Amino acid sequence: MRTDSLRGLRDLDRLTQQLVGTASQPAGMPLVAYRDGDVFVLRLDLPGIDPKTIDLNVERNVLTVRAERASGLPQGAQVLADERVLGRFSRQVFLGDALDTDRIEADYDQGVLSVRVPISEKARPRKIAITAKGEREAISA
Repeated sequence: MRTDSLRGLRDLDRLTQQLVGTASQPAGMPLVAYRDGDVFVLRLDLPGIDPKTIDLNVERNVLTVRAERASGLPQGAQVLADERVLGRFSRQVFLGDALDTDRIEADYDQGVLSVRVPISEKARPRKIAITAKGEREAISA
């Protein structure tokens, strides 16, 4: 059995690139997704993004978010340190068939893009009446 002593280091490096990003591949948009009653909510972290650069669209069941962060530094500024990731960001989220993509709402506040997708009426739980065979009285289930 062969062991790869550098495997753990490579895994750590790959994880770091996914979380922090690199100059050629910036980090993604961290998100939290949850259900709040009859609404599916996505909250994506986009600090320092001009809301005018955010593009949100849905095609079939794929929600695509694109945004761009510019430098914002004055022209001719002498940069001493710059650790911010600049450029274009993109993320796709696959939405389930139970969501009503025709009624998506979104807002951007304090660096967080919130997207709300209602649960479709046909996907909501509902009671079904059961009729006992041979009887005319309905039983509520």
